[in-house]
Amino acid sequence: MKRNIICIDEEKCNGCGLCVDACHEGALQMVDGKARLVSESYCDGLGACLPECPTGAITIEERDAAVFDEAAVQKHLKNKQRPAACGCPSVQAKTLHKTDAAVPASTEPRADSELRQWPCQIKLVPANAPYFDGARLLIAADCTAYAYAGVHDRFMKGRITLIGCPKLDMTDYAEKLTDILAHNDIRSIDVLRMSVPCCGGIEHAVRQALTASGKMIPWHVTVISPNGEIVED
Repeated sequence: MKRNIICIDEEKCNGCGLCVDACHEGALQMVDGKARLVSESYCDGLGACLPECPTGAITIEERDAAVFDEAAVQKHLKNKQRPAACGCPSVQAKTLHKTDAAVPASTEPRADSELRQWPCQIKLVPANAPYFDGARLLIAADCTAYAYAGVHDRFMKGRITLIGCPKLDMTDYAEKLTDILAHNDIRSIDVLRMSVPCCGGIEHAVRQALTASGKMIPWHVTVISPNGEIVED
């Protein structure tokens, strides 16, 4: 039958893998460093992957294609190995294990990093990454780590950390955060933001995600001033 379905220009595809994470039906996978449509019957033709592609490699075309099969999609997603496949190291989900052997010998004083997973950018993290199960989340504006020196020890320790900047990313994180909350057993959420007005976007996104997910998850907001003071806790 003739219907709308995505088309990928492999010459334009840079292998970032963002479209793979954006496709809720699992119709896309990374093959030899390029995004590929693995089955026409998995693609609903709505194009949720389009806005995530930074190079404009994905378009929607009307052509003869297999019908969208929702039952097949559900079976495919159930059998799909977590996390989602991707070709770019920046979006390959993994848990970070801290060991003394991994730390170079040095006489300089140092503080240990409390980052426990990769990636940490809200836009890049896969919503189905296994480290979200049972996690306590820290959702932080990226400037907070530079303004407040104790971010690692006071806020990141024992948490899965997600960072972003609603002003620079020019995006609403609510949809991605909703997916994370809806599909994982999140124990609590700590929001760390700057006192500047634009940083309220990250708090607003968390509030929207909590409402949309329908989950009652304890959450708390801490506000940092540009000179490094905690002005609200």
